[in-house]
Amino acid sequence: MSYADRIAELGLNLPEPAKAVANYVPWVRSGNLVHISGQLSNDVSGGIKGTVGVDVSPEDAARAARMCGVNLLAQIKDALDGDLERVVRVVKLGGFVQAGPEFSAIPAVINGCSDLMVEVFGDAGRHARSAVGVYRLPLGFAVEVDAIVEVK
Repeated sequence: MSYADRIAELGLNLPEPAKAVANYVPWVRSGNLVHISGQLSNDVSGGIKGTVGVDVSPEDAARAARMCGVNLLAQIKDALDGDLERVVRVVKLGGFVQAGPEFSAIPAVINGCSDLMVEVFGDAGRHARSAVGVYRLPLGFAVEVDAIVEVK
């Protein structure tokens, strides 16, 4: 099954890739690696904003991380001129959670994105990862995830 078919089977509609909101680019290709800038927990509904463990539940935060994954997929597709079949593997995800002072289940939140990468890419979606709690994220979003992807 193609990666595009898996995305459709999961009922996902990839959005238009987000434009940069500051002095950076959404992705950079260097050799066979594509570095995707951090994608926020944003979607057409406005996304999930807030502080996990304060006004965002862990379950909603995991959904937020999945939103980041969908946005990463859109950027990967853009970087590959629409051809996700050129993905060799997801090498690394860097996950950031806007976490309250008592919230420590950061890895469980980022699993929302990690799980999506495996659902779409199978074993090629298994990756190295960082999962970090932070005081604030851009525009008040609950989660941000960046990625490094090997491509052909």
